Amino acid sequence: MKEIRRILANVRRADETYDLINENDKIVLGISGGKDSLVLLYALHLYSKFSHKKFTLIPVILDLGFSGFDARELAAYCTSIGYELIVSDAKTVYPILEIQKEKQGFTHLPCSICSRMKKAAINRVANDLGANKVAFAHHADDAIETLVLNAVHGGRLATFAPKMHLSKANITFIRPLILVREQEIEKCVRELLLPVMPSPCPADQSTKREDIKQLLKKLYHDFPAAKTNFLTLLDNEEKRDLWGDKIEYQTRIPELVIKPVYSPEDKTSVIYIRMKVFVEEQKVPLDEELTADEFSAHYFLMFYKNQPIATIRYYGAGHDYHLGRYAVLKEYRGRGFGSILFQFVENYLSARIDPLTLSFGGQAYLDQYYQNLGYKRIGDEFLDAGIKHYRYEKMINKQK
Repeated sequence: MKEIRRILANVRRADETYDLINENDKIVLGISGGKDSLVLLYALHLYSKFSHKKFTLIPVILDLGFSGFDARELAAYCTSIGYELIVSDAKTVYPILEIQKEKQGFTHLPCSICSRMKKAAINRVANDLGANKVAFAHHADDAIETLVLNAVHGGRLATFAPKMHLSKANITFIRPLILVREQEIEKCVRELLLPVMPSPCPADQSTKREDIKQLLKKLYHDFPAAKTNFLTLLDNEEKRDLWGDKIEYQTRIPELVIKPVYSPEDKTSVIYIRMKVFVEEQKVPLDEELTADEFSAHYFLMFYKNQPIATIRYYGAGHDYHLGRYAVLKEYRGRGFGSILFQFVENYLSARIDPLTLSFGGQAYLDQYYQNLGYKRIGDEFLDAGIKHYRYEKMINKQK
């Protein structure tokens, strides 16, 4: 039982490092029938016995409508270790994937759409069962492959997180195998003789992810240290040094620059400006100024002669974005700096999204200012933090 002990040690380390499992959690475990999810099921089954945490584990498999789906052997295995496997009907997924495959001209079923639909389906099951968490069997090598996939095909350094809370679904995703290597899982399957089910997906092993897997396999062969180093870099925050926090966009005024906010220092400057303008100057209560969407928004910071003087944020999706927390320090107003910041954000977003609709709630005393910037006042006056506001909107369509 050597391999399962190694895996359990990494599950415990992940739990303690990323706060994955808590007392009285009710966890839906997504079972695919593959090696990863079966090892996770058995590992969490054992972990529930020695971790001194009381939590409930509910294995769930989605019937996505793929030909050849048969969960009877998996159900029997779950029963043998004390669990009832729930088979959830999600047969509508496969025909939708086929339609998208034809519509988008893919050679195989679209993996990203499938992934989103599976998450939505299992969220519904979790909510119906009153579960607060969903456990997925993604492991360390999955995380590294996703990182490289995003770099190669998306131009971004990003991978999935060990834990992620979805506020709309009120579900927390956890990945207890996040520190376990795929090779350890394969050895564990052989050691425990787990009943791995062949993947019913027609695109199995013929995807971009499989290409990246083979690329990394060769890389690890040529440079063995890379295997450990790639995993280390995922949480090596103190050694992160990319270009994002080096960006300084020039404006038409010398020494006036605009930066996207990434560094802790710049985030502190954003808060400082907002405290000075809204809390001190306008007497907005602190608990109303700092809102729940702080971490989902993107911020810009304006500097003049190396001093932070103004800030604005945006968030949204699709073609609709919302601006907010627009603030210029009092001593820098009346010089056109704020208008430059507003115009910059418009240009920044419209260069990436077309058509684009921008909206925000602006203070009523600045009504003419916002209209001069091309924004249309929508609806009646309303109060926000005791201050009179209007809603403003502008549509930008560069294709016209």
